[in-house]
Amino acid sequence: MPFPTRSMPNLARVQQHLPAERIADVRGEIHQRILGAGLRTKIRPGARIAITAGSRGMGGFLDLLSGIADALAELGAKPLIVPAMGSHGGATADGQVEILKRLGVTDFSLNAPIEATMETLELGATKTGAAAHLDRIAANADGIIVLGRVKTHPENTQGIASGLLKMVTVGLGKQIGAQEAHSHGLWPSVEQVPEITLAKSKILLGVGVVENAFRQPAIIEVVPATYEAFRDCDRRLLEAAKAHVASIPFDRLDLLIVDEIGKDISGTGMDLNVIGKWRIDGGERKPDFHRIVALSLTSASLGNGLGIGLADFTTERLMREYDPMVTYVNLITSTEPGSMNTREGPPPLALATDREAIELALHTSLAGNQPRICRIKNTASLHEFWVSESLVQEVKTSPRLKLIASPAPMEFDANGQLF
Repeated sequence: MPFPTRSMPNLARVQQHLPAERIADVRGEIHQRILGAGLRTKIRPGARIAITAGSRGMGGFLDLLSGIADALAELGAKPLIVPAMGSHGGATADGQVEILKRLGVTDFSLNAPIEATMETLELGATKTGAAAHLDRIAANADGIIVLGRVKTHPENTQGIASGLLKMVTVGLGKQIGAQEAHSHGLWPSVEQVPEITLAKSKILLGVGVVENAFRQPAIIEVVPATYEAFRDCDRRLLEAAKAHVASIPFDRLDLLIVDEIGKDISGTGMDLNVIGKWRIDGGERKPDFHRIVALSLTSASLGNGLGIGLADFTTERLMREYDPMVTYVNLITSTEPGSMNTREGPPPLALATDREAIELALHTSLAGNQPRICRIKNTASLHEFWVSESLVQEVKTSPRLKLIASPAPMEFDANGQLF
């Protein structure tokens, strides 16, 4: 028998005013900053210098990597790119190279080779017992430049979150380093592992980047390769990043429609700081989005659907992209002491079409005659979205919001998929 459904109301398109400050020439800016960082006396001609490339798809990613590579080449060095993404890509070298390819990073786009391995060198253990690991290719290079985006983490918004220290610990640590860090407590490990890695490796400097809410680089800092400099940069830029954090401007929704989830959007597919940490931790339902339907998985996730369990409904088209083995390698690697959060992993009920998934989700929300609905592209792209007619008045009275298209029916093709 068919599932019960409820027809969708018309949706209006809305623009949210967000800080838009950005660096106009990202490649040129980082090029000059690297040249001014005092590397001329530290790099001999022909030296192989590894540049870390993560999997989060930071704004201006190709320009950032290219600018660093340009500067190294000007100094007479030979830049190379090493995937620095823990267990992503199924914890395989080929998988991690494929993720970079899907983010636009190739040997040809950068004029620098990508060299990938999952092998590491073990450098020592922290006081908590977590072993510090370092990508073997990076370890054998003549120097390493750590590139990392500093931002709030789905599980951490204070002190140290995603940034240079996490890139050293988890990114350069590959799957085994990521597992060591998580199994001994992620944040204590992120605080302690880099002390060992920075002391026993050839890291030359760190490049911290803050994005604006449009995923464009807004701040770039180049800092020396000391633990104190990396730590202070992470703390300083995390505070600066908070001014660029965007949210869905409604405390309560009957239904949130998310066009796409993915590892290049958030470590949990959908940012918990946007959809509500209560979906994992319990407690106060704030914001209270009663039902979430996730429609697709980004290509750059390479099948990693971690976080799909945070949604209430999904689609068969997402599940065709979902790779359970890739997902569970990441899930198991990130197991913390005393917990095994499978709510992020197993997928919810998958419907044949976008229309069916959305209309069943709305039906089960038990909303009244004026359902409160919001549709977003993803949790990292919140400058424009769609809302149901019941929210239009709130939009009109908010100084942050602007109605840019009147309510209209959602457009589906003949197969029930969203245009």
